[in-house]
Amino acid sequence: MALQQIVQETVTGLGYDLVDIERTAGGLLRITIDFPWQPGVELSINVEDCEKVNRQLQFALEVDGVAYNRLEVSSPGIDRPLRKQQDFERFAGEVVDITLKAPMGENAAGMVNPSRKKFRGTLERDAASQGWQIVWSDAPVLKPGQKISPKRAPAPVHALGFTIDELREARLAPVVDFKGRKPKSPA
Repeated sequence: MALQQIVQETVTGLGYDLVDIERTAGGLLRITIDFPWQPGVELSINVEDCEKVNRQLQFALEVDGVAYNRLEVSSPGIDRPLRKQQDFERFAGEVVDITLKAPMGENAAGMVNPSRKKFRGTLERDAASQGWQIVWSDAPVLKPGQKISPKRAPAPVHALGFTIDELREARLAPVVDFKGRKPKSPA
């Protein structure tokens, strides 16, 4: 049996969703798992979940004779990769980082640098609900407590439509707020 199939069957058999499989040159086999998505329910993978999958995978991989030096099972983390259509639906409205396979080129239409391939913004469905778009503003990030002049012109908002096939990589943007302060929204 192929490695992908063995891991997929083992992980889903335990009630988890396979996010990623990665093999490194040093013999490391890294498996990333998560709970299956249920709208309105957010569950987090913990150490016990990873340990349970690790033990079961060790047995399954040994039975099928898969060679590896070290097995690592982990959660997707705060910079979770987005690969399947379901991932994009689950994280619509979140801030994401995307990298295109090819630069924007002539499609940039003066909006951004034509050689640009990396973008950070909010993931949304496009107007026709056929594909996806990322929406961002080039406004500088404000520090907590920083005031904005009422005379300052707002930065323009940009939107870039894309399909999943056009992406090299998409991930949740690791947004961490250590102080717990939320910026005051303008009234």
